[in-house]
Amino acid sequence: MPKVEWKAGTFIYPIPAVMVTSGDMEGESNIMTVAWTGILNSNPAMCYISVRPERYSYHLIKESGEFAINLTNEKLVYATDWCGVRSGKDYDKFKEMHLSKEKANHIKCPLIRESPVSIECKVKEIKSLGSHDVFVAEVLSIDADDQYIDEKGAFDISKCDLIAYANGGYYSLDKKLGKFGFSVQKKK
Repeated sequence: MPKVEWKAGTFIYPIPAVMVTSGDMEGESNIMTVAWTGILNSNPAMCYISVRPERYSYHLIKESGEFAINLTNEKLVYATDWCGVRSGKDYDKFKEMHLSKEKANHIKCPLIRESPVSIECKVKEIKSLGSHDVFVAEVLSIDADDQYIDEKGAFDISKCDLIAYANGGYYSLDKKLGKFGFSVQKKK
């Protein structure tokens, strides 16, 4: 059966559904749901988020030069969606979604305590691409909830119940299918 051709668009799925925090602990802060995010480089560790300039968090991030990417899981799916469809100019999203601010180690903006992993980021470049501006950032720290650290001291991502976004829906990632290099690994 041949493939059906559609017009060009955003169809690289699944992608992470994350909650990006900005602002500071004491004053103005916000949570914004972002799906346009990912890794750019390993050494130094670099990532990005793409944000529309009209979003409330845009200027908080641009002015401070920092943000945190908070990974989301099944327990946070409602808050993830809600924080993506409501504006921080109208709501205190931490309060409305009963989420806890947690102090970061290297940046002033809060982390989300309920997130299994928070990634502290420092903006290095802003690139305007059209509908969105890309914030290219250096990863300063990865803060993992200790309940996901196994007995060997390694982070066990399989316990997080992470979610992804694809074509307008949120999906669970509940089954590991292999590990890096398993296709060429020698049989024991």
